[in-house]
Amino acid sequence: MLSLPFRKYPIGLQDFSGLRRDGYIYIDKTSYIFLLAHTGKQYFLSRPRRFGKSLFLSTLRAYWEGKKDLFEGLSVERLENSNPEAWEAYPVFYIDFNRDDFEKPRDLTLKYSNKNDSIKGPGTTKNQGTPSCSPEGILEAATKNQETPICSLEGILEAHLEEWEEEYGCRKKEASLAVRFQNLLKTAAETQGKRCVVLVDEYDKPLLEALGDKEREDHYKAVYKGFFSALKSYEKYLQFVFITGVTKFSKISIFSDLNQLEDISFDEDYAGICGITQEEMLGTFASEIHKMAEGLEMTDDECLKKLKETYDGYRFSSGPTSVYNPHSLLNAFKKRKLGFYWFETGTPTFLVRKLRELNFDVRKLSDLSLQTTERVLSDYREDNPDPIPLLYQTGYLSIRDHDRAANIYTLGFPNSEVEYGFLESLMPEYVADSGAGSGKDILSIKRYLETGDLGRLRDALTALFAGIPYTKQEDPFENYFQSVIYIVFTLLGQYVQCEVHSFQGRADCIVETKKYVYLFEFKRDATAKEALKQIEDKGYALVYQADTRTLYRVGAGFDSKNRMLTDWEVY
Repeated sequence: MLSLPFRKYPIGLQDFSGLRRDGYIYIDKTSYIFLLAHTGKQYFLSRPRRFGKSLFLSTLRAYWEGKKDLFEGLSVERLENSNPEAWEAYPVFYIDFNRDDFEKPRDLTLKYSNKNDSIKGPGTTKNQGTPSCSPEGILEAATKNQETPICSLEGILEAHLEEWEEEYGCRKKEASLAVRFQNLLKTAAETQGKRCVVLVDEYDKPLLEALGDKEREDHYKAVYKGFFSALKSYEKYLQFVFITGVTKFSKISIFSDLNQLEDISFDEDYAGICGITQEEMLGTFASEIHKMAEGLEMTDDECLKKLKETYDGYRFSSGPTSVYNPHSLLNAFKKRKLGFYWFETGTPTFLVRKLRELNFDVRKLSDLSLQTTERVLSDYREDNPDPIPLLYQTGYLSIRDHDRAANIYTLGFPNSEVEYGFLESLMPEYVADSGAGSGKDILSIKRYLETGDLGRLRDALTALFAGIPYTKQEDPFENYFQSVIYIVFTLLGQYVQCEVHSFQGRADCIVETKKYVYLFEFKRDATAKEALKQIEDKGYALVYQADTRTLYRVGAGFDSKNRMLTDWEVY
């Protein structure tokens, strides 16, 4: 392998061969390949985006293609040492849905026969208009026996089939995509003398891009049902199948038809298959931790603790194994500073709007009150109003605890990158016009707290709550009232010491700056005096008696009918 005087970070790299040959850092995950290859046949793995699924699939491809030289010094080389059949090449069919935009048709054409509504190969009949990619459009094309642009899903499958048919010398027939795939599996197995390996990367990308468009989603499911039926009917020609995705859509044929497809997403044996474990972190990146600590003027231990708080915390099983987000961690080491690198690559717009539409109490995202079962978390149904399964599968929630006796999982934000990034995305959905420079943005409120400017602080909070939108729920204010308090003061925690409480015995919010301590008590449809009385009666300030900083007790009263902060007292 190439030896360099500096370290190369594989940020965004998905090609195992190129990574190894060009001398990039590689976290050895090949022991998982040995386990998979020798203990089963067909697998499904769900992990969030940018967690290394594509790189792992590329590594599987190199393994099954017999490229032993790429695995020099890695675990699987040692594990396969006594296996006389190791490193024999198998025909590999790699289907990559990750690199296509499924919003637009591809520049290809398909012909539909009115005798059969199966999708055919490219035809030459004159196009009599451009039907849509909807089921109705396909039916129209079938009725008129005309060409139509391929919807992107069919387009990428068509492109793969054409490449494979040329490679294996198959004569393309006027047949459906599924029949052509079956013919390829049979031909490859018979001509190569080895059964086939099928690797599918990000199978659900077309479905996720179609969320909210039931017509397109139903069409994609129909395409999948036809194409992947080959994996069931031609199973005798298969050596190994591995399918990855972010979500596991229920009622989709891949999972209902392939009875032997083993879902390893929650298995402790594979909890570290994607991401970076603490052991891998310390064994591979000790020099990076030290350099970053120097730049941040921290000790190595302090830097490691900060990295763990920011990027670790993803648990995918009932066991204790947790992993760091690899995309964020590698970027942090390369740039030698902390940042929300994973969050910057995509915003959870669909999920944020869904939470707002449901009037969801967002405090539950971090107070460890969300509990559910593996069955609920592992299946996603687009008609399910519960946002929790999708929040978990997409990486915005993670397993925080597991009750083995009841087999119940407790969920919460995995780390501070996700917590702060997600709440920053929620803020404009819950409060209108709260962007930078508005006077009611988080940085302005931070400045008022640090300078003790209670007048402007009151004005900012008044404006924040006046911006809460009306809803159709019976109690339109309660969850928004609580959620806005939670979002604002949690986001302040990035810059000042801030605690938000939802239980008796503590003030609603406690903020500490270098010069000031604030005890906030918020009352809905009650007076500020009542709020201050609770601070005194409960003894919230006693812990600060010996503190030399200025202590402010802040009572605030809100009128839910008029949606305003109407009462404010400080002493």
